[in-house]
Amino acid sequence: MREGIIVKGIGGFYSVKTADGVYECRARGRLRRESVVPMVGDRVHISLENGKGSIEAIGERTSMLIRPPVANIDQLVVVAACSAPAPNPALIDHFLIMGEIIGVQTVLCLNKTDLDGDTGSEIRQIYEQAGYRVLCTSAVCGAGIDELRALLKDRVTAFAGNSGVGKSSILNVVDLDFVLKTGEVSEKIKRGRHTTRMVELLALGCGGYVLDTPGFSSFELPDIKAEELELYFREFSPYLGKCRFRGCAHVGEPDCAVLAAVQAGEISQQRYDSYKALYYDLKKAKEW
Repeated sequence: MREGIIVKGIGGFYSVKTADGVYECRARGRLRRESVVPMVGDRVHISLENGKGSIEAIGERTSMLIRPPVANIDQLVVVAACSAPAPNPALIDHFLIMGEIIGVQTVLCLNKTDLDGDTGSEIRQIYEQAGYRVLCTSAVCGAGIDELRALLKDRVTAFAGNSGVGKSSILNVVDLDFVLKTGEVSEKIKRGRHTTRMVELLALGCGGYVLDTPGFSSFELPDIKAEELELYFREFSPYLGKCRFRGCAHVGEPDCAVLAAVQAGEISQQRYDSYKALYYDLKKAKEW
């Protein structure tokens, strides 16, 4: 029996990396009957017979995403571009909320700082105020790459962000053994073309793994209630329970401590607007 980690899965076949090599495996029928579906990132026990591998058992998962299907990530790096495409704060917040929900360390990486440093500074200030670590990188000039590489060392990290922000480009610079396909941003629509199709863990030379996830359309929030949303905006935490009304939704009620913090500049207006928009979206979803 060997221990390993699933680094790739396609069509019911799983590539499992062990101490002595990578083996193609299938899940035992018992697991399929129990509706246990292996995921990329799973720690597994495998057996070998005539060169063919079978997944016998799957270890307990510490974290899990449904789409893309991946387990046991330690941290989430949310990548946004300073320009081409322009940063989308609502999209950034969507990814950051995902990190809060699954309970992993979450970092914002502002890429393409060589194109627009002023925009990067503004975004950095907003998210550092919210309590996030922010890295500024450029795959072109190499800025911030050493800091990013140190962050990834010995961890299992998922990269998330809309197409065209340069996720694959910076990973190619982080580890020169990677030859990930990169996509150009369409001049007509100012969006990137999807270049990452398959979910796969990539081993880093410095230790650890990275997961280059597909674009935004395949990265979905779990089903949460509108009333729970306040818990996933970390800068709201000092003000929760201090509003005039119990169960305050922070969307216009009188004597709201969160709104007062926004008006005092202690919470970013941009982040607050993002909260309200998502709150109403969740309310509408519940009604449907």
